Amino acid sequence: MTLHKTPLNSWHKNNKGKMVEFGGWEMPVQYEGIIKEHKHCRKKVCIFDISHMGEFIVSGNNAKEELASILTHDFDKLSPGKCKYGFMLNENGGVIDDLIVYELSPTSFMIVVNAARIEKDFNWLKEHLRTSTIEDKSFETAKIDVQGPKSIQVVEDVFKQDFQNLKYFSFIQTKFKDFSILISRTGYTGELGYELYLPWDKAELIWTTLLSHSLVKPAGLGARDTLRLEVGLPLYGQELDENHTPIEAGYGFLITSQKNFIGKNSLTTIKEKLVALEIKSRRSPRHNDIIYFEEQKIGKITSGSFAPSLGHSIALAYVKKEYADRENFSINQGKKELPAQKTTLPFYKKGTARIKLI
Repeated sequence: MTLHKTPLNSWHKNNKGKMVEFGGWEMPVQYEGIIKEHKHCRKKVCIFDISHMGEFIVSGNNAKEELASILTHDFDKLSPGKCKYGFMLNENGGVIDDLIVYELSPTSFMIVVNAARIEKDFNWLKEHLRTSTIEDKSFETAKIDVQGPKSIQVVEDVFKQDFQNLKYFSFIQTKFKDFSILISRTGYTGELGYELYLPWDKAELIWTTLLSHSLVKPAGLGARDTLRLEVGLPLYGQELDENHTPIEAGYGFLITSQKNFIGKNSLTTIKEKLVALEIKSRRSPRHNDIIYFEEQKIGKITSGSFAPSLGHSIALAYVKKEYADRENFSINQGKKELPAQKTTLPFYKKGTARIKLI
């Protein structure tokens, strides 16, 4: 299979990036090491090449109304300069994808989707939009994430403007040299951060400019995964899929839309629930490891890892709903078993993502 490449592919290979396949793309999993990159992001600033993500533009006089009938997002709470996280569901309430919608204007929206779901999402939206137009801008749009508690210092130094007033899940459109960049206060690490959307052919210029800042180091998908897991954020294909609803994944609180969106009537069916587990060991469970309660097989691990910020391992897992309130479980790893205790999210509670800057 031929893998897609981001505009920074050559830079990664020339700068010790260890490349792996992810969602049909060749991506860097690490440079110096996952734990080093993870800790640098928690303390200072890391940048991530996220250009594999997909971007669509949906526009038309009825775009907001039509999107509200397809997505779970509460469009009544959106306005130009704001963005919202939510889901696109199938008729059974299963998650086709989790995505962020940016309101560019009352008649124009950018939808950011997962790399492995670009084609599926585009076709689903195109099929269900009635009068609005949809354009796939995925291979024209590069995406760089600037994440870490000191990230505001970096973006202010690089873009020479004040970001103090940019609130969580808000965005601005600005200029760098002679081209436009959309900058949103969003991210996937649990830390204060900004996501940059820019022309594909300008990615290396912005990447190297950011790296020239003394606070910044590059990080790969490995650290991105441990960072997101520590704060309990889901990964599509693991915590989220077409066989589980957002309610089962613990995201019912996000679904406030009064519209009759696709899959809404199926959300009351709950067979499994996602639970958070602590393992008081450096040994970590893996995706699809079996979970037992006493001697009953009751679920599977979706994500598991050693948590560098905590010093022990953590996991997310789907278990049968009748066992979701139990406290102690056992994780089977072939000949070994790991004891696990239920806990609450986020695992790591010192993140700066929502910090008030003024």
